[in-house]
Amino acid sequence: MIKVIAIGDVHGMWPELWRVLKATAASTPGYAPTEAVLSGRYRVVCSGDLVHYKDARAYAAAVGADHYDFEDRDHLRRAAKAQIRELYRFKDFVEASRGNVQVILGNHDEAAVKRNYELGTRGGLMHHEFDEERGGVALPPDLADWIMSFPREVVHHGVHFAHAGPTVGMQHFDDFFYHDPDTKTWWHEKPDLVHQAGHRFGVYGHTVMKSGIYVDKEHGLAMVDALGHTQFLEMFLADDRLDYSVSAL
Repeated sequence: MIKVIAIGDVHGMWPELWRVLKATAASTPGYAPTEAVLSGRYRVVCSGDLVHYKDARAYAAAVGADHYDFEDRDHLRRAAKAQIRELYRFKDFVEASRGNVQVILGNHDEAAVKRNYELGTRGGLMHHEFDEERGGVALPPDLADWIMSFPREVVHHGVHFAHAGPTVGMQHFDDFFYHDPDTKTWWHEKPDLVHQAGHRFGVYGHTVMKSGIYVDKEHGLAMVDALGHTQFLEMFLADDRLDYSVSAL
């Protein structure tokens, strides 16, 4: 049996992420994996989207300004460097975990590396900080390679973890992904997709859960993009066991 700590999309919420990792005894106070993680008794699965703050207020705090301007080259550089610093800290943690901390590739992560799609918020804020052509700072090659090494899905004892959903189309971030409404709505309109895909349970991020982690026991799924609430899903898994609970700090 293993204990899995499932954490939703990060989007630059590094203080919240480390609070969860430390509170669950996955990280030491010095940002290192604990013995429980190193031994494999605890696993951590993060649904990805490490990069790009969720709103202008978070960007402003990161760059030390009253207001964030995504067309200001100085703001872009500062926003990029603030994230790069924290990405290296988390990279060290993940790489020291002996494979027991897994980060799933999110669409924002891939876009920050490939810069093949321009992403932004519904409020019109654009995520240009890693675009050199716009005055930002490109992710260093070692960070870019690390991010692109993230798996698109992880399975533990029949429980499926992916960024956006259970189907292959929801795990590849192309035109279909960005234009298919199912990507954001499947979990309440087509929840049977988890079992149809052959999974006993599914854990996904991508869609912000404004009221906190959403669990559909009937259809066997949890939507965990709720790190802003410092919420996470604790799971105890074996081939003959599937127990889970929503926890919050």
